[in-house]
Amino acid sequence: MESTQVDELSELMLQSKRSLSGTISSALEDAISDTSLSYFQRLQRATIIELKTLFRLAAPAIVVYLLNSITSLSTQIFCGHLGNLQLAAASLGTNGIQIFAYGLMLGMGSAVETLCGQAYGAHKYEMLGVYLQRSTILLMSTAVPLTLIYIFSKPLLIALGESKEIASAAALFVYGLIPQLFAYAANVPIQKFLQAQSIVFPSAYISTATLVVHLLLTWVVVYKIGWGLLGGSLVLSLSWWIVVVAQFVYILVSPRCKKTWTGLSSLAFSGLWDFLKLSTASAVMLCLETWYYQILVLIAGLLPNPEVALDTLSVCMTIVGWVYMISVGFNAAASVRVSNELGAGHPKSAAFSVVIVTSSSLIIAVILGILTLIFRRELSYIFTGGTTVSDAVSELAPLLAISIVLNGVQPVLSGVAVGCGWQAFVAYVNVGCYYLVGIPLGSVLGFYFNFGAKGIWSGMMGGTAIQTIILLWVTFRADWDKEVEKARMRLDEGNDVMEEEEEAPPLLKN
Repeated sequence: MESTQVDELSELMLQSKRSLSGTISSALEDAISDTSLSYFQRLQRATIIELKTLFRLAAPAIVVYLLNSITSLSTQIFCGHLGNLQLAAASLGTNGIQIFAYGLMLGMGSAVETLCGQAYGAHKYEMLGVYLQRSTILLMSTAVPLTLIYIFSKPLLIALGESKEIASAAALFVYGLIPQLFAYAANVPIQKFLQAQSIVFPSAYISTATLVVHLLLTWVVVYKIGWGLLGGSLVLSLSWWIVVVAQFVYILVSPRCKKTWTGLSSLAFSGLWDFLKLSTASAVMLCLETWYYQILVLIAGLLPNPEVALDTLSVCMTIVGWVYMISVGFNAAASVRVSNELGAGHPKSAAFSVVIVTSSSLIIAVILGILTLIFRRELSYIFTGGTTVSDAVSELAPLLAISIVLNGVQPVLSGVAVGCGWQAFVAYVNVGCYYLVGIPLGSVLGFYFNFGAKGIWSGMMGGTAIQTIILLWVTFRADWDKEVEKARMRLDEGNDVMEEEEEAPPLLKN
């Protein structure tokens, strides 16, 4: 590894291991290895230990992701009750363009997540603020060219085959989301900065308060003032900026961030090229997955009667998105648990953590899948009052339930892969399963065999199923002793360049 940024990361990982080796509990490894107990006693004790650790990590992350998702979802619901055209436009704008940008920002933010987490573990507290600023500069710069996609969304959608009526309405909605794009660029680094320090509940409180304000403002602007689609998206942008400003104010005034935020620093402008390369590599795996679902939404707009097809897929995809938010919490927990145990030299604990986190997420997903089948005819009325969409969603419910179960497992396995350092492998799997199987299969079933939205959804589910099977096979055949050795080798790489950065003074103290 020749780049300065990778050297920084490697050194931070080494220092993290040295500083944390005495604090990572060996209780789970001891419980699994205690031969004085019977197999079932060891299993019971280990399960209790792991579940406590797992849900302490996963629960706060789930809350934050769900609240942020509900804020965007509520705008889609308000606009949907204006009519089927408005629902299709808001769905296309949200699922086809907004999440495209959010996926890119979140993926690029994975770099600052890794660096901040390792810096905090290595007690290099002042570097968290530097990485926060560096990532914000990079993401804000990325947001500028992305703005062109928002500005020219109408001709782009028409070029992709969407009807002029839907493209025009969707473009109007997207114009109001331009300020939100820059809020994403600021929010992702701030959120990762706080999460690295296990500061999660303040973000949850801020998101909850913002959601209340957002619901009230959206109702007034969309229905009372009559600004419709544009008004709804403008309020959504405002709400995201409220979250950004509130979280940054918390960073400035909270004693918990006193060591990690020491003010603006000139170091934020150094190493940007290496940081860009690291951020780009981190974004590939997530973007391939996120864009997969958005491409299918765009394909649905090419079907006969596109309003109903888009509305149906939008409702189903939003429901899957709720489950995905839960799985993302387990994803984060899985990544932390596996990487911590591998770094501590606990192969049995790492393997056991994989089983527990995957099983927990799967059980929750199965329960939600059953509820989806029970309330199959009522689901669409959350978004729109039309019986046509309700019937279409009801018909798609069995496939939706299966997708919910798959999405309860697949993101968790991706988190395990991140913890083990398998990102490049998963990126190849994503390309093959999603883009060589899922999208072509969905297109053939949807258009050639005239299965419509059901065919597109079946293709999507097929790609996800194959990916899940591959990840399961690789995960449960892994040699965890070798993974411990690989982690040890990665931690031993790199040169000490942190001292130079520590000597550079900040530009502005708070």
